[in-house]
Amino acid sequence: MGEKESMGFFEKLKNGLGKTKNSINEKINNVFSAFRKVDEELLDELEEVLIMSDIGMDTSIKIIDKLRDRMKKEKIEDEENVKTALKEIMKEILDVEEPRLKLDTKPSVILVIGVNGVGKTTSIGKIANNLVRQGKKVVVAAADTFRAAAVEQLEIWCERSKSQIVKKPEGSDPASVVYDAIVKTREENADVLIIDTAGRLHNKKNLMDELAKINKVVDRELPESSKEVLLVLDAETGQNAIIQVKAFKETTDITGIVLTKLDGTAKRRSCYRNS
Repeated sequence: MGEKESMGFFEKLKNGLGKTKNSINEKINNVFSAFRKVDEELLDELEEVLIMSDIGMDTSIKIIDKLRDRMKKEKIEDEENVKTALKEIMKEILDVEEPRLKLDTKPSVILVIGVNGVGKTTSIGKIANNLVRQGKKVVVAAADTFRAAAVEQLEIWCERSKSQIVKKPEGSDPASVVYDAIVKTREENADVLIIDTAGRLHNKKNLMDELAKINKVVDRELPESSKEVLLVLDAETGQNAIIQVKAFKETTDITGIVLTKLDGTAKRRSCYRNS
């Protein structure tokens, strides 16, 4: 990702997360304004705010436990110092490194997974476009053979980004599409193979089995290639996203997460590397 594209990405991420950040700040400030003294009741209220803000119960408890320990160790008793300590602890726990895809080999593979309707196909199109702008040759495997619309959308994105698409008729074996795409990637001496997959609902065993077959084909045919597995999640999903992560992780290792619809639309996306 070039410097210009990188700055644009982080500006979009900052704008997309702005509403969430402001909402949490407002709720935390409201807690402090409602209490006259710093005590255990205040910490309980702060913990509840963090949990209700979708940070997650385990992480929220961890943050407040660290805050409680620091208050005792440093004998913090005033509101402003508690706020400062809370901010520093949250930054330490929630900070995310700059996201970068690991594409160390030629070819490298990006496997994109996720349920229907989260913006998976559009995310693939944007990833392909960014890679082509970096001068890379990209092949896209249209392995979501269960929805003709998904292939049609992917064709449009590939045409826009000047990347090549490998597809088969609707209902074809997804793993065979991936195999053909690997052959094409070798023939074209392409840098990156991006694989689209069906919207695999976590309670559909046959669909998860298809994902396992795709993984086997990639591992067999490209054993030395770098492989990213990106799970696309709708940012508005909330705690249900954890269920999706756990379900997909039973079938494949997830190396990163793509968050879509950060501002309530499909326009903004961000990718978090799994360190």
